[in-house]
Amino acid sequence: MSETELEPQEKPPESELDEDDRLKPEFVSAVLEAVEAGDVEAAHARVAPLHPADIADLVELTPSELRPALAAAIADLIDGDVLAEMNDWVREALVDALEPHQVADIAAELDTDDAVAIIEDMDAEDQREVLRALDPDDRAAIEEALSYPEESAGRLMQRELIAVPEHWTVGDVLDYLRGNEQLTTDFWEIFVVDPAHKPVGTCALSWILRTPRSVSVGDVMKREQTLIPVDMDQEEVALRFQKYALISAAVVDANGRLVGMITVDDIVHIISEEAGEDILHLSGAGEGDINEPVFDSYKVRVRWLLTNLVTALVPATIVFFFDATIAQKAVLAALMPIVAGVGGNAGTQTLAVTVRALATNQLTQSNTIRAIRREISIAVLNGLTIAAVIGLGIGATFRDPALGCVIAAAMLANILIAGFAGVLVPVTLERFRQDPAVASSIFVTMVTDSMGFLAFLGLATASGLVG
Repeated sequence: MSETELEPQEKPPESELDEDDRLKPEFVSAVLEAVEAGDVEAAHARVAPLHPADIADLVELTPSELRPALAAAIADLIDGDVLAEMNDWVREALVDALEPHQVADIAAELDTDDAVAIIEDMDAEDQREVLRALDPDDRAAIEEALSYPEESAGRLMQRELIAVPEHWTVGDVLDYLRGNEQLTTDFWEIFVVDPAHKPVGTCALSWILRTPRSVSVGDVMKREQTLIPVDMDQEEVALRFQKYALISAAVVDANGRLVGMITVDDIVHIISEEAGEDILHLSGAGEGDINEPVFDSYKVRVRWLLTNLVTALVPATIVFFFDATIAQKAVLAALMPIVAGVGGNAGTQTLAVTVRALATNQLTQSNTIRAIRREISIAVLNGLTIAAVIGLGIGATFRDPALGCVIAAAMLANILIAGFAGVLVPVTLERFRQDPAVASSIFVTMVTDSMGFLAFLGLATASGLVG
């Protein structure tokens, strides 16, 4: 967490931002025109008043071919706080253009979690050069963080925290805070540890400031606390913060020793990131970042589309088996997509609810059956409503009550199947430890298309609708 996230910043002139606090296109154009014209001073003067987050936005909005020139013009403004706010792809490109000692200087200004975010995506050799350029303490902290799995609490946590022994008094704590300039300046909570450096409680900074100096820390601290294992996935960490309304939490290693802390500002970013990932996974769009290289996006999306092509052969095969039925009553070909399409939408609705429930731990083994019953109840109500509307409409339009009954029955059946598939597919993938957001939609679509065609054409054949 960087200091700019806590310290009040001078807001850029109102003329530079629109009503949504985004840089105006004319401002971005003016800066880039100055850069292209070689007027470095003018570009620098316009960018200097911006908040680090807005400078990061400016770099992201700049075409990739102009970013090196812009970065050179405002080099002294692109510090660790700007890089910490920057899009991963853009930041990686800028960092690659810097010398190892420059990256090391930037990393040294940041808290460990932000420094790790900058260094972790670098090539192994570049990482080693940057780490060699850091002072021993910073290097040890970052190397330890990089030893933990990606997207784990160990990568997310910051090591800069305040920890005091239980036997101290409030006065001892205040003297300690005032007498050590090397301590972190950004904290809301003081952790209390035992002689083995295991957390035994916490003290809010407000409690310390309002308690007499002679009172023991052990008497004022809160012993109940939520501890985060260092290898816990960041999504689980975010769920704990959400569930217990945490502002910060201690991170402990396998032996229960305090090794870092995670603060809520990091969690806000994680929640946004994880929610975005799930949405993009459902569509097969990969990371979905507009700054991602074209070929990287292509590789992710084409795999999804090829898989979709294979699954699309299943409903196509079912239709092929009923070619004689369709040939005798051509209107069936026009109505088939309606049954499959509505069923697919119903399945997508259920799927979205289920994936979200799994992601937020609302859906577990304890309530899976209840969730299935709920979705089937909704499917029955939706199915009866849509079946009645489509059955009456088709029957009246084609003056064929039998056709209306067939499509109504097929629609009801497919919406019920969609309800089952929308729950069972992601739950099954979750049981097999696969990400339900990644593969669920393609299988649900295959089921609803296949069963929709089978129900409609099968009922049309079995009912004698065609001779």
